[in-house]
Amino acid sequence: MRILLVLAHPLEDSFAAAVARTACEALEASGHVVDLLDLYAENFDPRLSKAERGGYFDIPYDTSAVADIVARLKAADGLILVFPQWWFNFPAILKGFFDRVFAPGVAFSHDAAGGRIVPQLTHIRLLYALTTTGSPWWLVRLYMGDPVRRLLKRGIAAFCSKRLNFRMLSLHDMDRATDAKRRAHLDRVRKLLSAIS
Repeated sequence: MRILLVLAHPLEDSFAAAVARTACEALEASGHVVDLLDLYAENFDPRLSKAERGGYFDIPYDTSAVADIVARLKAADGLILVFPQWWFNFPAILKGFFDRVFAPGVAFSHDAAGGRIVPQLTHIRLLYALTTTGSPWWLVRLYMGDPVRRLLKRGIAAFCSKRLNFRMLSLHDMDRATDAKRRAHLDRVRKLLSAIS
């Protein structure tokens, strides 16, 4: 399987970067091809331009400004996102990735009858999110309602693909995580990704 692995963290020595390295190693050891898209290292601009927004309903929609990344997404069989949750949400650079790359004609198309959108990423068989939060699990899930999981599963996955395998693996309370807890999380990442067939 060809996996587009998207890393969204500005620090090269971050735990998110360690998760991405672990993910790459586990996937490649299982025979998968990994295309690592480090949004910061590749200087991805998350800002939706005036022209992009202005032409949102044009057919065809102009994705030329992000054509390379669109091609990488279209070549993938699976998508794995590695990112921290900041303020119970995506980092701005990852939100911009969705805004600019998951565009009409790429991730979905507008139904000519109006209203609904039609999934276009039907070749994507899995969407995994490997993430961390600074808050404890109960605050994220019970108080906040797990907003990132809901957005990914009910929004992006459901609207852009069909019948894909969605998983989210989170290390909660990251700010107080011990080295042992971080190592255990990396082991869970290895186990999860080694099981992909």
